[in-house]
Amino acid sequence: MKTAEQIATETDNKNSLANIRAINKAYRAQDDSRLWPVNNRFNVTERAIRQARKLQRESGAVYGLEYCYMLDSLISKIINSEV
Repeated sequence: MKTAEQIATETDNKNSLANIRAINKAYRAQDDSRLWPVNNRFNVTERAIRQARKLQRESGAVYGLEYCYMLDSLISKIINSEV
C-alpha cells in the first residue's frame, strides 16, 4: 500500500487534470474496500473520489500531494462514519 506522499511523487510529472486522473488511478489500483465492504453498499475509494470532485467544483481544484491528502481524509471519514 502506497502512502499519499509516494503517490504524489509518482504523479508529479503530470499537470492539472492529468495529475488528478493519475492519482485517482493509483488510489483505485490499491483499493481493497471490496474485502471489507462498508455495509456491503459501496466502494470507499469511488465514493471519496466523487466527494473530492464535488469539493473541487465548489472550492477550486487542488493537485498533487494536497489532492492525495484530500482523498485520504475523505476515505477515513467515510470508513469511520459508516456503522
